Amino acid sequence: MSKRECTHPELTDYCEYPQEEMHERAQAFFEQMKTRRTIRSFSERKVDRKIIELAIQTAGRAPSGANQQPWKFIVVSDAQVKRRIREAAEKEERAFYNSRASDQWLDALKPLGTDAEKPFLERAPYLIVIFAENYQRDDRGEIIKHYYVRDSVGISIGMLITALHNVGLACLTHTPSPMQFLRKILKRPDNETPVMILVTGYPEQGVKVPDLGKKKLEDISLFI
Repeated sequence: MSKRECTHPELTDYCEYPQEEMHERAQAFFEQMKTRRTIRSFSERKVDRKIIELAIQTAGRAPSGANQQPWKFIVVSDAQVKRRIREAAEKEERAFYNSRASDQWLDALKPLGTDAEKPFLERAPYLIVIFAENYQRDDRGEIIKHYYVRDSVGISIGMLITALHNVGLACLTHTPSPMQFLRKILKRPDNETPVMILVTGYPEQGVKVPDLGKKKLEDISLFI
């Protein structure tokens, strides 16, 4: 990656809507996103790769510090690689549940019914492993530091989850800790840090989810 001059053409593709349509669109999108649920039981049904590609392209439109776009999305569908990821993840998860996690943390997880077994890592058609790119090297091999990396990657992941939900796919954000085994299995360079495994596919028929509520508007916002 080399430094480039940036031009500033006039904004021509912005679309403004009448107030009434804005309300309608906002309400419709809210109603759609209200149906988003995290699941842990996935169908083995195949998903067209083009759908995943378009969702990642959407995520790649996220804002980022200095437009450095410090993310890499490694899409895993190979059964052997998924098995290796599951085995490594479950090893870390067993350590977490048996010794690393505090009693308070385990109590917080109890309503979700989670444990160290992660069959979805093999069953779901896709694992999208997201890495944060901490720096790059220019054409001379010199390091180009990236800024606001975690913030930028977090925004991108949110857009990816939204894009997948928009087309009717379900997701699970899985963050075994530590996650360095992902760099080894997927042969990623030292400048990348694993952030999340986004398990993606169709829900298993009859899947059950915990009956959880969301905070109300007045609990999460303040208008001054």
